[in-house]
Amino acid sequence: MDGSKIRNMEEFASVSGISRPTVSKYFNDPNSVRQSTRERIEAAIEKYDYRPNIFAMNQNRQLTKNVGIVVPYLADPFFAEIARNLERRCIDAGFSPILFSSHGVPDYETDILEGLRSLKPAGVLLAPLGRVSNRLKIEEFCAAVPTVLFDSNLQGIGEAFVGSDNFSFVAQTVDYLMRTGEAPCFFEMRTPANPNANKRRLAYIEIMEKAGAEPRIVKVEGNDWNFEEIGRQGTLRVLEAEGFPGDTILCSNDRLAIGLLSACYEKGLRIGREEGCDLRVASMDDHPFSRFTCPSLTTAAHDYDAVANKTFNTLIELIEAGGRFNKRTETLYSARLVMRSSA
Repeated sequence: MDGSKIRNMEEFASVSGISRPTVSKYFNDPNSVRQSTRERIEAAIEKYDYRPNIFAMNQNRQLTKNVGIVVPYLADPFFAEIARNLERRCIDAGFSPILFSSHGVPDYETDILEGLRSLKPAGVLLAPLGRVSNRLKIEEFCAAVPTVLFDSNLQGIGEAFVGSDNFSFVAQTVDYLMRTGEAPCFFEMRTPANPNANKRRLAYIEIMEKAGAEPRIVKVEGNDWNFEEIGRQGTLRVLEAEGFPGDTILCSNDRLAIGLLSACYEKGLRIGREEGCDLRVASMDDHPFSRFTCPSLTTAAHDYDAVANKTFNTLIELIEAGGRFNKRTETLYSARLVMRSSA
């Protein structure tokens, strides 16, 4: 700090060198942290003459210590990994996480939010379904309960959104594939369940056109969350018909890619970058199992830790601010290219 007064708990945590959740845990209950940690925090309070917003904290104590975590489909390993990270952060900060899956069904999502509202949680971390969500119900919920949206952004709804920059996922994979071989076609569901897929398709088209290459999109039927089977069945139909337009495929997500790899194995096609391989395949997400596929999957990875940390810390800030920010915030994290054997 430059000597100016510390304005909030985030700045206090930064200058004191103590994690944000631990500082919040101390101010909620000083006896909930180790004595050595308590002494460090109290020394920093004295040094920086910091006093938290007591009014906001007293308001927050009228709430439970529960934090709701809502994801679209818990059987999706991406959401399971994010939920695991968020649960850990809640527990470390002295909150009790309650995990829900809306199973890809808008009515379930609405019912979950109505149930959570009756529990009076301290806050909620919500990954909405997206285009099929009941926007009015979610907007009403966010107005009543401190809520941070993650993964899928509903523009203008809620006080904050944290997610991944879908353009960076496509930019990194397309750039790599074009530098090392043929420009890729794009493999996706005709009616994507996750709205991030639409952003990735649009990014693919823009990037290909800027590079002077023709976008080639291969759509397969399917509109639910059974992505692996949709990818497998769709690939089999493509291979039995005209085949893919070229030898390089970029899949909209890793789960579709896993289905594609399975279908290619059934048909005796070799995937990889070595001489004699029939196709190169890359994808996006870094699904927790993508390094165990055969061959291992080249992909653009989410920064799971950064997204989980920022999502949780933003919720704590929102709770302490009384459930309102002066301005809606959006934070996006870039992808990281992971090169493996499939491309």
